[in-house]
Amino acid sequence: MPEPTSLASWTRALRKQLDALGLDSAALCEKAGLDLHTMDDPKARYPLSATTQLWRLAVEASGDPAIGLRVSRYVSPTTFHALGYALVASENLREVFERIVRYHQVVSDAVVPHLSREDGRYVFCLDVPKDSPPPAPEAMDAFAAIYVRTCRNRLGRDYAPLGVWLTRPAPVDPTPWHTVFRAPIHFAAAQNRLEFACGDFECHLDDANPELAEHNEAVLNRTLELLHPLTWERRVRNAIELHLPKGVPSADQIAESMHLSLRSLQRHLADEGCRYDALLDQSRQNLALAYLREAELALSEIGYRLGFADASSFNRAFKRWTGLSPGQFRDRMV
Repeated sequence: MPEPTSLASWTRALRKQLDALGLDSAALCEKAGLDLHTMDDPKARYPLSATTQLWRLAVEASGDPAIGLRVSRYVSPTTFHALGYALVASENLREVFERIVRYHQVVSDAVVPHLSREDGRYVFCLDVPKDSPPPAPEAMDAFAAIYVRTCRNRLGRDYAPLGVWLTRPAPVDPTPWHTVFRAPIHFAAAQNRLEFACGDFECHLDDANPELAEHNEAVLNRTLELLHPLTWERRVRNAIELHLPKGVPSADQIAESMHLSLRSLQRHLADEGCRYDALLDQSRQNLALAYLREAELALSEIGYRLGFADASSFNRAFKRWTGLSPGQFRDRMV
């Protein structure tokens, strides 16, 4: 797998914190192997190994294990490319976090965010991709602090999440974390996670601007296409997912929707080592797992969205995929 990367502009916030402490941020960046000449390029990216090394050097030089928390003060909308402006223009905090999930790869592909609604709260998770090294604990602190600061910028300085879970080991002095988050904090957790009250996520934000958000999403979509050109496998998956609520699509139907002959579609997939029937099954399984994270979605609605004719058909397929019924699987997630 290619090494995960992050926007070089994200590193500027850490440099500003180091400079404020009277440290030589340029020298530390060079020691970490970062090219300073590319830092002002809004499209430049740094590899995870180099940014992790910079965080380690920053902690050593500052003597501050909580330095990641303090970096959030130096983050502006431009730090995160067009995503920053799309977040500012969002209708509510739910849209803010949905956009973070959708476009986080533009900022960094070292973590994969997920948002779900469970038991009357929104749960936002940051997972490390399989077989990928984790980012520095200080980087995860910084991301979590930035997300909470984003909420406070929209709802007021006193806003606090319901709880914070961090995979980092418990620090000797947890005071800085409690000061920043003002919420129950769980260290050495299995997952980096923030939980929020549903009411906070749904209320309208006065400075919402749908037109501005849409414009910046267009920029973000173009950036994603450059970062990760669509394979035929991904294109076919996308087409299948769009069609499923109308019924299970045949290969002929998908080929027609993509303006291809059936033979061309099959050839493109064969070149990538894929088969249509396997992609169809995998797409339904992946969507089922994603939908089951949404506690508000009834099992019957999930089955419909996946193109199953009835609940029993959905149950049989899900047991084949996981060994559990959809209800059993959801119960184990609580």
